Amino acid sequence: MSAQAYAVPVTAPGRDTGHDPRTGTAYPEVPHTSPEEVALVVAAAAGSAPPIASAAPAVRAIWLESIAASMEAHADELVALADAETALGEARLAGELAKTAASLRFYGSVAVDGGFLQATIDSVGGQTPLDLRRMRVPVGPVAVFGASNFPFAFGVLGHDTGSAISAGCPVVVKVHSAQPRLGVRLGEIARAALVESGAPAHLFAVVVGRGAGLALVDAAPIAAVAFTGSQSGGMALVKRASQRHRPIPVFAEMGTVNPAVVTPAAARLRMGEVARGFAASFMLGTGQFCTKPGLLLAPAGSGAARHVAAALDDLPAGWLLTEAMAGDFARGRTSLIEAGALVAGEGKSHPAGFAPVPTVFTARVEDLTPGSPLLEECFGPSAVVVEYADLDQLRGVLARLQPSLAAAVASAGAEDGDLPWLVQQLSAQAGRVVVDGWPTGVANTWAQNHGGPWPATSRPDATSVGAAALDRFTRPVAFQGAADAALPPALQTGNPWAVPRRVNGRPEPVTADDADRTQAPALPKAQTGWS
Repeated sequence: MSAQAYAVPVTAPGRDTGHDPRTGTAYPEVPHTSPEEVALVVAAAAGSAPPIASAAPAVRAIWLESIAASMEAHADELVALADAETALGEARLAGELAKTAASLRFYGSVAVDGGFLQATIDSVGGQTPLDLRRMRVPVGPVAVFGASNFPFAFGVLGHDTGSAISAGCPVVVKVHSAQPRLGVRLGEIARAALVESGAPAHLFAVVVGRGAGLALVDAAPIAAVAFTGSQSGGMALVKRASQRHRPIPVFAEMGTVNPAVVTPAAARLRMGEVARGFAASFMLGTGQFCTKPGLLLAPAGSGAARHVAAALDDLPAGWLLTEAMAGDFARGRTSLIEAGALVAGEGKSHPAGFAPVPTVFTARVEDLTPGSPLLEECFGPSAVVVEYADLDQLRGVLARLQPSLAAAVASAGAEDGDLPWLVQQLSAQAGRVVVDGWPTGVANTWAQNHGGPWPATSRPDATSVGAAALDRFTRPVAFQGAADAALPPALQTGNPWAVPRRVNGRPEPVTADDADRTQAPALPKAQTGWS
């Protein structure tokens, strides 16, 4: 199926151009989607919303399985195309594609489980008896803005798309301008797979161009926006969506400086090991992870910066995704130095293309003041090491940090006396606290949370990874006194979807016959992905 048939009309104004980060070479241009075409795509998605919402969870799982299988069938082509536009390396991208396919299947299993619906039935006695039934229902068409640093996991067919379809919503994706050819090709592959699986014709579409993205946010039928990217981009979408005639939520994952704390006991026992792990984590993907640990807090006299700088020698050079990102990184390094940071060591760098100079800085505690660049994300392979004099000074530093997606603690083990208070304090300002590990690996599981207080995200109550990601695209509705035939299947007396429910405050048993009716695929094992 041609991309122009549904997303990229020949007459559209403007074009997006991808580049090879290794050389800067431009690839063939991809035309933008016109405002008129965006309106048609959104109207079609809105028209398909009711049958998509009423589709059984097991059917939604089949749709997601079809996309996952098609991605795997085209893996070689997609990985090569992604590598050409990102320079992230075929091995990394092949792993990311496989994990993305597994994530799509995982979200299908979450739909089949049905717990996300929170179906509840209450019979209230008295002079006027009440029958009250509550569940979460799909919000309607969702606009997705994918990220460039994870072209599969957070791109056209990533977590946002998978969780929205699983929740019962049609999806329109704005293709990232840095990877237009890959985005359009992923759209073609997904659309063909969905047609083959019998999905509604307008369950999924893509559009291209900044103007098309803004038109998506403005389109009246769009009910929610999911975004992964910069703070400036995310907050611009939040502002625009709030100015609509009917404001809608924007679930923006924006990222900040993710701190890592070394306890005094850990520094005495294994500072070299911690430094090597920190360096490998902040350098992963050339530092282009929103979960990159960008600030290491270690005890005075631990030699943390020296250890981290030494570890850079063993790590490979890489490229940033775009020329603009390379320029921003260079300016960010300058801003850090102007804010009081000193260069403690530099890593390997390529001589051509969008190549950064990996850098570890040191700074004084006194330099960590509100508004300082030292407390802001420098996207790319840089990190700051700060030594604290004592635990009181450490507490003061932590209180000045911006909230973040993740925080890490390097301890001396379960008996480390500083572990409890650190975990408690960091949990008040981060969406995920990692103990004796690094935050750059994100497992897509039932218990996962990938979010955090502002400015890490626009919605601290939401996650963009894990089973709870579906909550973003549903809302609660109570039905009072409705006849059984008028109720959604999940609330009907016979429970045709066989979802877990609470009846008068207690879990309702699900029989073997009920379970058979779901025709559910087997639940996949938890998969580890990237963010």
